[in-house]
Amino acid sequence: MTGEPSSVSAGASGDTRHQRVAFALMIAIFALLPLVVYPVFVMKVMCFALFACAFNLLIGFGGLLSFGHAMFLGTAGYASAHAAKVWGFNPELAIVFATGCAALLGVATGLLAIRRQGIYFAMITLALAQMVYFFYLQTPFTGGEDGIQAVPRGRLFGLFDLGSAGTMYPLVFVIFVGGFLVIWRAVNSPFGQILKAIRENEARATSLGYDVDRYKLLAYVLSATLSGLAGATKALVFQLASLTDVYWTMSGEVVLMTLLGGMGTLFGPVVGAAIIITMQNYLAQIGAWVTVVQGAIFVVCVMAFRRGVVGEIAHWLRKPL
Repeated sequence: MTGEPSSVSAGASGDTRHQRVAFALMIAIFALLPLVVYPVFVMKVMCFALFACAFNLLIGFGGLLSFGHAMFLGTAGYASAHAAKVWGFNPELAIVFATGCAALLGVATGLLAIRRQGIYFAMITLALAQMVYFFYLQTPFTGGEDGIQAVPRGRLFGLFDLGSAGTMYPLVFVIFVGGFLVIWRAVNSPFGQILKAIRENEARATSLGYDVDRYKLLAYVLSATLSGLAGATKALVFQLASLTDVYWTMSGEVVLMTLLGGMGTLFGPVVGAAIIITMQNYLAQIGAWVTVVQGAIFVVCVMAFRRGVVGEIAHWLRKPL
């Protein structure tokens, strides 16, 4: 028994070391990719990676499966596009405003959703997301099925013209890294530990005196806010906000990204998002069959990598050599 604490601390330090190496590798890859890959494609990967990481914070560490996370991505996209195009906001103000809108929507929907657990929570989030979708379909300012097009990227802080992909890329890179670090800090904080305890045994966490609903609401709102940050950035990257980002299939895609990369891991959603976006980009010529291919690959990965790609790698690294 005397050797147990040291072995636990050694395992924790080993995990931290692996995470730091993985983080450095991720930063290097995203910093160098624009040299060999079209920058807009990499920016799309980073936007969806942040979206998937935000979703993973809720399901992977909080144990709350949401089928309506697209409403935060799409709401922030519309808010960012409208603020930039109609109100003439600078890009940084448009992103902050849109992220705030997603956070407010997270508070409003979270107060309703967290009252239920399991499949009931999932169904409530799906119903709320569909209500938001039909609202945006009918509301004039969203442009209906046409969306908000030709959104100006503007000048960052009034100085840097974001019109080209080369100048837009550093902003997206900083936003992605900043959002990822927020999630990393949240997961490794006392808040994150309590969130994991609620995921493992909610009744026990309640018996220990924790206000479970408050922690779940905080996790839900933080996840919604970071999803909104991804949506606001994506709208400026593609200069478009459309119903696609609010539709229920987008909520399904982020679930797929998270499970494929590794639910409950920090870097899994990033890998999952990169795989899915790469397939969508390079298999676009086969049309609707890309969905079938995605489904087949998902089935194979679930059978071969039950913990997800990154989850299996992390499990392998923990094994004694």
